[in-house]
Amino acid sequence: MPSEATDFAVVVYREDDRWQATALPASAGQDLDSLVEATQRQAADGDAIGFVSIEDDFFVAVRVQGPDVSLLLSDVTAAGESPVAGEVLEALDLPLPGPDEDERVQPAGNLQIFADLGLSAMELGALCDDLDLYPDEMLDSIAARLGFAEPYRRALNAALAD
Repeated sequence: MPSEATDFAVVVYREDDRWQATALPASAGQDLDSLVEATQRQAADGDAIGFVSIEDDFFVAVRVQGPDVSLLLSDVTAAGESPVAGEVLEALDLPLPGPDEDERVQPAGNLQIFADLGLSAMELGALCDDLDLYPDEMLDSIAARLGFAEPYRRALNAALAD
């Protein structure tokens, strides 16, 4: 299968009680292990969030809190076409959607991933279900809601410039 295109990969983390963000190399979005490892490297103070957008189609969020890793895939139907999305479902111990199953776009994983930061599972689910939004728009909205829009956008611009 041809390699899929990573639109961008960004990690957001707390440093000195402030949110910081850094662009990750596109290779961090090529497989789930790379994204988790890149996010864990930034979790020195115990909390980091990795985001990757793939082919303007879906995003993956990884949240590392100490030894705990939470995952969110914005669109479960992407797993039929994308190795990374399939790896997320495998890590979540969820089956790949079958060809005869409902092809409704819906998120998979921990919808409570950002609840402690002020974004409820219901709001996150509604955001992921919005078919009018591209992954970068969803992630921009998440960053704004969680209070790290400015550092996230700087890192995003750096990632897109590479």
